[in-house]
Amino acid sequence: MSIMKHLIGKDIVQSCKAQLNLFYLALSFFTRIPVPKSMEYSPSLLNQANRYFSLVGLFIGLILASCAYILADFFPVTVVIILVLAISLLLTGAFHEDGLADMADGIGGAFEVSKRLAIMKDSRLGTYGAVTLFIALLLKFYLLHALMQINLNLFLGALVLAAGLSRAFAGSLISALPYVTETDNSKSKPLAQFQSNQERLLLLVIGITPLLFYPLALIWITLAVLFLFRWYFKLWLLKRLGGFTGDCLGAAQQLSELLIYLTFVGYFGHGSF
Repeated sequence: MSIMKHLIGKDIVQSCKAQLNLFYLALSFFTRIPVPKSMEYSPSLLNQANRYFSLVGLFIGLILASCAYILADFFPVTVVIILVLAISLLLTGAFHEDGLADMADGIGGAFEVSKRLAIMKDSRLGTYGAVTLFIALLLKFYLLHALMQINLNLFLGALVLAAGLSRAFAGSLISALPYVTETDNSKSKPLAQFQSNQERLLLLVIGITPLLFYPLALIWITLAVLFLFRWYFKLWLLKRLGGFTGDCLGAAQQLSELLIYLTFVGYFGHGSF
């Protein structure tokens, strides 16, 4: 019996280590945050790591909220928001913002799918991407400013929630659309091979959990807005690309995050600028 307990305990430890390794993989892929050198990597493992996209988001959100809480004691609201946005960009290397800009350039700059995909792979920033990125960042600044003017705790909670929930909805597109790309060695390709129902459920449960601390009406409104966006965005991508790319996931994350802030500002009031 003692041998049986030892084996069971060993299996539990190994399972926990395997899940922690998947989290480190997701963290290393989406952020610039250092991870242990002992982390194991393979395309198969990176594919499994998609279950922890929203957990990575919550981790980023907690860092941002902690920084904002400290900074709020020393600087005016405007400065705090700008610094929080800067820290966010540093943590992720503007990974999702880059995806939004690339998608805008590709879909706005051509009519043929092959040309759109080629433009999206181009590292240069075009007019469509620049304008889209500028509007997105400007809107994010004013929405966060409005939330902080209403209530500091509301602002901090929104940072955490939006960072996790937006990545949950973006990650859920992996199983909803075919993956399309111009190259076989795309960085995002290992993420797009497969997503089980259990992985998708875990992704969404982690992302939705912080929302449960808010009023029931706000929960339903937020989820309705996000599911409606996901449904429309999915059809929009199918029509224009025939599927999704890694850039599209980044764009989905940024747009979902903005929608969460918009919903919160609309629900709690716009504050004063």
